[in-house]
Amino acid sequence: MNRRDFLTTSTATLAAASLPAHILAQTAEPAKPATDSRFQFGPKPGPVVKPGEFVFSAVHFDHNHIDGMVNSLVAAGGTIKSFYEPDATKAAAFAKKNPHAKAAASLQEILDDKEVKLVAAAAVTSERGPLGCKVMEAGKDYFTDKAPFTTLAQLEQARAVVQKTGKKYMVCYSERLSNESAMYATDLIQGGAIGRVLQVINLAPHRLSPKTRPAWFWVREKFGGILCDIGSHQFEQFVAYTGIKSGSVLHASIANYAHPEYPEFEDFGDANLLGDNGATQYARLDWFTPDAVTAFGDGRTFILGTKGFIELRKYLDITRERGGSHLYLADDKAMSYVNCAGKVGYKYYGQLILDVLNRTENAMTQHHAFLAAELSLKAQAAAKRIAG
Repeated sequence: MNRRDFLTTSTATLAAASLPAHILAQTAEPAKPATDSRFQFGPKPGPVVKPGEFVFSAVHFDHNHIDGMVNSLVAAGGTIKSFYEPDATKAAAFAKKNPHAKAAASLQEILDDKEVKLVAAAAVTSERGPLGCKVMEAGKDYFTDKAPFTTLAQLEQARAVVQKTGKKYMVCYSERLSNESAMYATDLIQGGAIGRVLQVINLAPHRLSPKTRPAWFWVREKFGGILCDIGSHQFEQFVAYTGIKSGSVLHASIANYAHPEYPEFEDFGDANLLGDNGATQYARLDWFTPDAVTAFGDGRTFILGTKGFIELRKYLDITRERGGSHLYLADDKAMSYVNCAGKVGYKYYGQLILDVLNRTENAMTQHHAFLAAELSLKAQAAAKRIAG
């Protein structure tokens, strides 16, 4: 036996000798598809209302997330009546996808329509807060793409208008709400599958594709910064998985490593947060997804609990599967793998419709939606620029 083989064999032997027998027996076994009752899926969410019972409109299509927001509300039973977009090209593209929706001549026309209960929008990020306040002042609920604000002043204004009008300012945090593994993890955690959640780690790479980005995307005042923008998704997951009611920023940093032609842009950011219940989060965000990756980013979430842990591979399982919604769970009973794709659905959107009609808060509380935004804004404000 040569020295390298001896060292390899000795290291493996010592490692095995330190493991309990019941763990040693499992070390060579891969994770298996889960079969116990905890991983049984119920019927996927369907329409919660009949046609015409929930009428909504869509405005300002500055981000293509508007398509997913509208489609999800329609799939849950909503009826899109009208839309307004001042850019003729964007308006025509939306009309083609939604032939039953009427083009409004102005935003005010939609705000004056008493049949419209909710207005969905994906405006320029810095315009989302003021637009939402205008919608709520007109007596309608508001559903915006993330990030919902670019400043703490906008957040405080929205809080005041919600208090004054009693209307909802809801946010499409789609990295959880429109991903089946992330939504199933929510259910598992709420059911106690991994005990008390101690830490959430989010890795959120994105693909940049500069040629497809509008001019406002590169302007700091308009996009709000990377921790405000992409970070709002991650901090919402921290709120959802840990149940925190408030939080603080322990560390945050931002950088522009590779895009000097866009001096206000940030292509990297990270943050470490502490919740009021002692739970912590680390989030890393970047715009460095390489071209060979078949999704816009290999988004991953790691959730540590007192009785086990969960890993989510939201958009692909690199080199093995192009599809997403992969969930891995390990506890005292087993190491399990669950492919959630096509099994869980997206219950948030139906719950949101019913919340609007019944004035409940089952989809997401207003405190939850605003807390996620507050944490992203505070992280952005506290961030140290480390490059660029």
